[in-house]
Amino acid sequence: MPRPQRRRLRRLALVWAALLIAGCGGHAPPPLLSVGASPDPQSQVLAHLYSSALRGAGAAVRVVPVTDPVAGLDAGELTVVPGFTGRFLAMFAPDSVARSDRQVYWALAGALPEGIALGDYAMTAADKPALAVTKATATSWGGTDLRALVRNCAGLAVGAVAGARAPAAVGRCALPKLREFPDDATLFAALHGRRITAAWTSTADPGVPDDAVLLADGRPALVRAENVVPLYRRNALTETQLLAINQVAGVLDTAALVDMHRQVAGGADPQAVVDAFLEQHPLGR
Repeated sequence: MPRPQRRRLRRLALVWAALLIAGCGGHAPPPLLSVGASPDPQSQVLAHLYSSALRGAGAAVRVVPVTDPVAGLDAGELTVVPGFTGRFLAMFAPDSVARSDRQVYWALAGALPEGIALGDYAMTAADKPALAVTKATATSWGGTDLRALVRNCAGLAVGAVAGARAPAAVGRCALPKLREFPDDATLFAALHGRRITAAWTSTADPGVPDDAVLLADGRPALVRAENVVPLYRRNALTETQLLAINQVAGVLDTAALVDMHRQVAGGADPQAVVDAFLEQHPLGR
């Protein structure tokens, strides 16, 4: 081959090599997604659970501790904020009268600002306000649902941990002023000591003792639903990432939420707790 032709081929090869190197180096890294979490253990569990789902879909994710995750999401500082349907609805539509799981979910979907959307809610994972009574009280009332309390509305003494979310009424039963207690231990001690008739707690509170009876809500619901659900910024997730966070609803239940909450409240690392859960309950299977 003549020398000039060899030089031209060598120059072409160098040009192609430079183009390939530039092409390989020109791929932008995937955008960093932010999952918001407030300081409480339950929020930490949910944030790490949804961030793990996103990582499984190939996303770069960080969990961001913030005092008000919803405000961060609305401001565009966060990508995903997991929480509970009823609490979100109280923020965006405080006058809504929705109560059942499905009603609350669709009312929330219609109340969200333009830049925010919601994923699938977990039908079997909820932290709904619940009234606890002793077994003796349930027996005397002749039932273990909230309608038994409504039938025995007169003369109730109701307690709750200070700052807890507690409805002012259950059906047609207007509840008396709450007696507040510093923590679950003193609240349930008062219940068993008969200083109160019923104690407000929630279905995913790890502090509920085994011998307490949680009064079940029936149909139509008397207390607003609180199912686990993620909010996210519109157009910030790919279809694969959205599918990943929606898969959480298929594996999470209230018992698992209670167990993980208890572990993190006891000092366990939330990511390690979530990793152990997902190892036993893989997403998408």
